[in-house]
Amino acid sequence: MMLFYLLALTIVVADQVIKYYVHSLMKLGQTIPLIDGIVKLTYVRNTGAAFSLFIGFSPYLIVVGLLVAVAVIYFHYKAPARNRVLQVGLAFVLGGSLGNLIDRIFRSYVIDYLDITIWPVFNLADIMINVGVIMIAFKLFAEEENKNVPDLV
Repeated sequence: MMLFYLLALTIVVADQVIKYYVHSLMKLGQTIPLIDGIVKLTYVRNTGAAFSLFIGFSPYLIVVGLLVAVAVIYFHYKAPARNRVLQVGLAFVLGGSLGNLIDRIFRSYVIDYLDITIWPVFNLADIMINVGVIMIAFKLFAEEENKNVPDLV
């Protein structure tokens, strides 16, 4: 159980440290190439949700972020501790959600910085949320598939 919160906290801290340096060392809109033509560091402020949807709905997005955090903690306690994939996925979602929630509460926008040109700019918290959701979905679908396999013995 403690590892769950430690993993989530590690994600929050890493996310906030990166955002601090981007905010402190870069100008808004500035781009720094990282991997030639593929990955850039671009400082943008997102006042909406994923893909800049719901711009101007920051108070509602704070409530949604809080509800997600509470739901993830609830499911953490409901899911078996031995179900490591599910627990890690939940910790990723919690850490990522809290990382972006901190931005919304204290800045009224989320700092995004990873730019792969063909996709909207995003951040570590976004990656963790998406990887966590994929892990949770994978685990739940795998368990459902196992229920539908008939016993041959």
